[in-house]
Amino acid sequence: MKMHGLLLPRYSGKPTRTHDGRIIMNRSNLRWCSDGFEIACWNKERIRLAFSMDCCDREVMCYVATTGGLSGDMIRDLMAESVEARFGKTDRLPHRIQWLSDNGPAYIARETRTFAQMAGLEVCTTPFYSPQSNGMAESFVKTFKRDYVHMNDLADAITVMKQLPGWFNDYNENHPHKGLKMMSPREYRKHQNKLVTCPVK
Repeated sequence: MKMHGLLLPRYSGKPTRTHDGRIIMNRSNLRWCSDGFEIACWNKERIRLAFSMDCCDREVMCYVATTGGLSGDMIRDLMAESVEARFGKTDRLPHRIQWLSDNGPAYIARETRTFAQMAGLEVCTTPFYSPQSNGMAESFVKTFKRDYVHMNDLADAITVMKQLPGWFNDYNENHPHKGLKMMSPREYRKHQNKLVTCPVK
């Protein structure tokens, strides 16, 4: 039976909702993606970051950074701050939003999935060994490292931590995207909001 693939898959207790389709959305606040990455300082210190990004307008809504490891608590804080950044202080989202990430322990922890469900987020994970399924987040990491990290002073963790807010703000306010008609994420959001509020005559 094993040779012919007739055995049932072994139960792992992990979420089975995987994402393997198109990442980009045509409206904001339908799918958010998240990923973690590392910045190596010149003095050998390391900073680990996780961020949340909208899969339509590409705005980085929130980020967390630490010189330790990314924990489930930090990812849950990231989720809560992302909800607040888009919808203000609220116990629950007005509609379900997908939260796309890889299968990192902090993302697939039972407490994280429970918290996401309570907040109104639908946790989607990329298939194992397929990071390209979260391609928008992967692309952002490459851009951020190329245009900000590798162009600035990385003397030590304190120096980098002080620069992070400015880097993320510049990305959101000024960084043009081909997929956004060469607008920055926040310019695109303003443009999108104008289209929504403009009455049809």
